[in-house]
This record gives sequence, C-alpha cells and structure tokens, in this order.
Amino acid sequence: MPREIVTVQMGQCGNQTGSAFWQRLCAEHGISKDGILEEWATDGNAGDRKDVFFYQADDEHYIPRAIMIDLEPRVIGGILTGDFKNLYNRENIFVSQDGGGAGNNWAQGYTAGEKTFEEIVDLIDREAEGSDSLEGFMAMHSIAGGTGSGLGSYLIERLNDRFPKKLIQTYSVFPNQDDSDVVVQPYNSLLALKRLANHADSVVVLDNGALMRITAEKDKAGPAVGLEKSGVTSFDHANQLVSTVMAASTQTLRYPGYMNNDLVGIIASLIPTPRCHFLMTSYTPFTFDDQHKLKTVRKTTVLDVMRRLLQPKNRMVSTVPGQNSCYISILNIIQGDVDPTDVHQSLLRIRERQLATFIPWGPASIQVALTRKSPYAAYAAAGTNAAAIAKVNHRVSGLMLANHTSMAYLFKRMLDQFDRLWRRKAFLDQYKKEAMFSDGLGEFEDARQTVQELLDEYKACESADYISYGEHADGPDS
Repeated sequence: MPREIVTVQMGQCGNQTGSAFWQRLCAEHGISKDGILEEWATDGNAGDRKDVFFYQADDEHYIPRAIMIDLEPRVIGGILTGDFKNLYNRENIFVSQDGGGAGNNWAQGYTAGEKTFEEIVDLIDREAEGSDSLEGFMAMHSIAGGTGSGLGSYLIERLNDRFPKKLIQTYSVFPNQDDSDVVVQPYNSLLALKRLANHADSVVVLDNGALMRITAEKDKAGPAVGLEKSGVTSFDHANQLVSTVMAASTQTLRYPGYMNNDLVGIIASLIPTPRCHFLMTSYTPFTFDDQHKLKTVRKTTVLDVMRRLLQPKNRMVSTVPGQNSCYISILNIIQGDVDPTDVHQSLLRIRERQLATFIPWGPASIQVALTRKSPYAAYAAAGTNAAAIAKVNHRVSGLMLANHTSMAYLFKRMLDQFDRLWRRKAFLDQYKKEAMFSDGLGEFEDARQTVQELLDEYKACESADYISYGEHADGPDS
C-alpha cells in the first residue's frame, strides 16, 4: 500500500522550487506536462510508485498531491500560464484576494496565516482525506521573507496540531548570509527557525549561498548549451539543483526496494535525537537539464561518487567545521546499476582513509540505500537520441543526507546577525503593528533562546557524554 505524501508549497521560493520538483517527478515517472502517461511509459514494468506523490483523476490523468499557497499572485500565475498549467488541480491553490504579499515581514505573514487558515485547511483536509494511507507532509519554503517564513510558520504549527501522527518534513531555503536584499531577514529567519525546531520532524536545510556557489561553479566548469539564447539563469539552475535533491531524497519511496521505502524509516535512520533534526545534503554528479549535450569528461564509480559526497564543497550548507565537528549520521542514496560489492569496498576505503568522523556515542557507519534510476528520465532529458540516453542511463549518481554537528555554525551565524539588529532595536515598528507583538517583543527573545538551545545541543553532540545531556546542563528537554 502506498504511503502518500502531500506537498505544501508556500511563498515565492516554495512555489518556484515546487514547480521544478513536479517537472522532475513527471520526467522520472513518464508523465507528460498535461498529466498523461507518455507512450514510452505505458508498459507498466518500471516498478515505480506514482501514487506516493500523484493521484489519478476519473479521466486517468495524473495530478500532483500538491497544495500551492501564496499571498501575491505573480509566481503561481506564472505556473498556471506555463507549460505545466494543465498538470495541477486548481482547487488546491490559494492566492490571497488582496494580492499584496507579506511585505517581507514574518509577522505580517503569520497574521495572514491566522486569517486565511480556514480556507487553506479545507484544501489540505480534502487532499489528506483523498489518501488511502497518508504518511506525512512535505513543506517547501524560504525562511527569509514574509510568506514562506511567516505564513509557513503558522501552517507548520497548525499541521502539527491537526495531524499529530503524520510526519512533517520541510525543505527550507536559508538566506544567503552575506548578500540579502531583505534587511529584516535575521528577524524573519530566527522566528521561523523556532517553529522548525519545535514543530517539524525533519528539516532539509538548503543554504541559498551554497546553492548559488555550486551552480556558479557548474556554469564555469561547463556552461549550459545555449544558456544566453534560452534565457535560463543561475536562479533557474539553483531551482534545478533543489529539485534534483528533493527528487533524489524521495527516490527510494518512488522506486522502492527492501529498505528505506518509507519516510519514517529514512528519518529514523538519520535523527537519533528529536531536537537535532536539521539535515544537510550533497549531490553528485550534478548537471543541468540541458547538459546531456556536453561531452562527459569522467566515468563515475561508486567510490568516486561516495568520496565526492563527503567533500565540503559539495554540501548545500555553508558551514565552517570546528575542530571537533563530526557526523551524527549519514545516509547515501546511490542511484544506478550498482554492484553491492562495490559499495562494500567503497565503504572500506572511506573508513581506511578516515574521510568521515562520527560522534563518539553512536555507530560510526555510513548507511547506503541502493535504488534504481528512473527508466523514463533519460527519454525526458534526451528525447530519442540513443547516445544521449545511454550516457544518462549508465551514470551512477548519489545523494548524501547527513546530520552534522557543524550545523551549529549556521545557527551561530544567524544569532550573530539577529543580535546586531536587536541591539539597535532596528526595524521593529513594522512588527509591532501586528497583533502578535502588540503586548511586547517577547516572541523575539523566545525564538533567540530556542535557537541558542539548538546550537548548544548540536555542540553537545560532539561530546562522549552527550547521552546524559540535559540531566546536568541547562539543555532542552527532548
């Protein structure tokens, strides 16, 4: 029986990355932009579970289990006039009637969530009730602005209350710390981070600075064919990178094997303690959608892929590991036609070379999930070009989902940015206008304390006596 997942896309970033994600899933399951199975995908021998993320309408069209939410119409309007306009269920879309957005203000977005919740929850309830065995929700948003951050915070709280036994996994885009056009981004980020810490089961952190760095390096290494003519931007490439990570992280759910074929199993293997549920990712080899036309310069092997996944430059979180930083857990999802013996040999080589350091109080091992590549993705990427299809089909690729104590560095950076603004009490007037802050600004101090406790717990994980953390320290109750 499928364990269905409903996606909730919030704000500009959430809907743009969500759109790229659905395009990739359509390619990987042989579904056309109108929701119809492609001719070359009708043999039924792929062994894929389309119904985890799609359901079939009465006319047998495949429709995403997606809720799209925004407080201004531009991005969703673009999706509904684009190539995939016939894919979505338009009854699952909420756009605020005034269309004014949240003004990059967390409090404004949160208040809008309170006002519109009854309308939005009707969409979510209907989608949840239409599932045979709902496993959970996958939320996509940014924490820097107003809608994804503020309204996203409110919805994650309410989802947790309304569906206490269902998992909530978020794909949260964290702002570029050095170059943000939202001056109050440190406030928005910290307020949202409190909700992610308290109400989500798993948070996949996607650092905007790291995403742009990786895509810029790929552009430099092998610029996409016809980039200038096609109008494709590095921003589009960053969305492709996010959608690739999201698709790969759900690969074992959609092309299941014997293990890691449900979300609860994946989360349980990565998150040994409830509070430390912020995950980083690496993916290799990453190529843009239009790069199957380029010459391949190296052969990918299992060892090559697993070694590259551990390289800091491939991580989609910008952190500076400390002297004692280490992995809490690693799950590598390896796609392709792979011999398990190669995996075993690769793990031995990685251990011999000490390429990964683990916490002293847990198992020091990399978990590996082997999964098939989609038999359809190559057709979608390369058309009927046999050589291009062979190139895509024979490549081994890998995703690393990792829990790492250097996440504390990211939280420290966010706290420092918050403190610089907070000391001057800068830009607080726009927050005070909202009902939530009418009685004072204690919510900011609560959020700061929550993130500080999160930072402290990640640092404590580096110690051998972490198991007793909280008994003798001022750590959070888990």
